Amino acid sequence: MSYQGQSISEVGESIALKETVRHLRPANRAEVGSGDDAAVIRHAEPRFVITTDTMVEGKDFRLDISSGADLGYKAVASNLADVAAMGATPTALVVAVVLPPATKLSWLEDFAKGLQLAIDELCPSAEVVGGDIATGDQIVIAVTATGDLEGREAVLRSGATPGDLVCVAGTLGKAAAGLDLMLSPDSSLAASYPELVGIQLRPQPPLELVIASDGITAMMDISDSLALDSSRLASASDVKLELDSKSLLGYQAVLEQAAQSLSSRGTERSPMDWVLFGGEDHSFLTTFRSTPPKGFKQIGIVSPGSGVYLDGEPLEPRGWDSLSN
Repeated sequence: MSYQGQSISEVGESIALKETVRHLRPANRAEVGSGDDAAVIRHAEPRFVITTDTMVEGKDFRLDISSGADLGYKAVASNLADVAAMGATPTALVVAVVLPPATKLSWLEDFAKGLQLAIDELCPSAEVVGGDIATGDQIVIAVTATGDLEGREAVLRSGATPGDLVCVAGTLGKAAAGLDLMLSPDSSLAASYPELVGIQLRPQPPLELVIASDGITAMMDISDSLALDSSRLASASDVKLELDSKSLLGYQAVLEQAAQSLSSRGTERSPMDWVLFGGEDHSFLTTFRSTPPKGFKQIGIVSPGSGVYLDGEPLEPRGWDSLSN
């Protein structure tokens, strides 16, 4: 996407902030919002959830693939998913961006539109309450999000016990497939699979489903892969997760055609590898002591022991590692 007009260095910080903030809905939960030294946020109780995440150009995203709005959307979605994975209702976000001086103001405005669109579609009760803009050699996006437990206990990774059911809410493998399609030398492929590409650019974590569900004993956001994040939950709970490949066939089936399209153009891809080792769907890995409610798919059971197994064989904890990939 091409951005026209003045750069942020030409308009200066005050105008850049003003033009950015006007695309964001005024904060109702904030007693003091954007414009002061810090925001003041109302919460229902003294305890609250807080998380932060950073996206770095060239490492986490490419500008020839993602628009400003896409990046704003993904930055919000990934942080809201982390808050919801603790069982909290997202409330407020603070967004800081580092931008090269030549960045067009129109890109920054598009980014702000993506922030607000993600909030409107995923969790309308949340609000951007402040942030910061600085200049540097590449784009860096840092978001801090808070959530209100509203009297509930936080849901931790460490709560799974033997006998629990292992379940997933949301998609698996679609974001990884979408990325491979966009990176294909054949540019027509991405246009042929808009849903898969859309999940990669703008994840759709089912926030309301997990926040509203009773009986979850452990939970985490699947951001780095089912295999890797399952190993983290198993380690935190000191249990073994036994996954069943038959329960994953539905996730695999919707990716078969995309894999065939890539293979026909010389890029071999396995749909099941996308399901097991692909990241960025921002779905939820959960455990329940009894039958999960509608919207959750059981994929295995919790047993005594350690590690993650697929059909009785150890599953390699492979996926995205931000410090080594």
